[in-house]
Amino acid sequence: MKRLYKYLILLLVGGGAYYCIELLARGFSHWTMFFVGGICFILIGAINEITPKMPLVRQMFLSAFVITAVEFLSGCILNIWLGLNIWDYTHETFNLCGQISLKHTIYWFMLSSIGIILDDYIRWLLFDEEKPRYTLF
Repeated sequence: MKRLYKYLILLLVGGGAYYCIELLARGFSHWTMFFVGGICFILIGAINEITPKMPLVRQMFLSAFVITAVEFLSGCILNIWLGLNIWDYTHETFNLCGQISLKHTIYWFMLSSIGIILDDYIRWLLFDEEKPRYTLF
């Protein structure tokens, strides 16, 4: 039950944070982005749990890859299959099926540093996990 509570908190924080980022950046969002953002937040936190000594920049690269994969999968489901048309990157260079783009992967790389650090501090402060320590490279 404790574990379920922890991941529910992480989902709420990550989803809420991403939803707010979209509101600030685009002026709007879609309710599904709350869940997509929350899932990404949990997954980038899991990277550190699996490999706790991985340098921050490596975690950021891996996180950008994971977030891009989740974005592609959710885009195929939400935008293509369900036809919700939440986002469309077809006008951007280096896009794949209009669902992901190199530009957004770079954004995920930069934003993931905030997510990684936020996840670590939430786990430390709320769930008595190890205090965060970072090596850059």
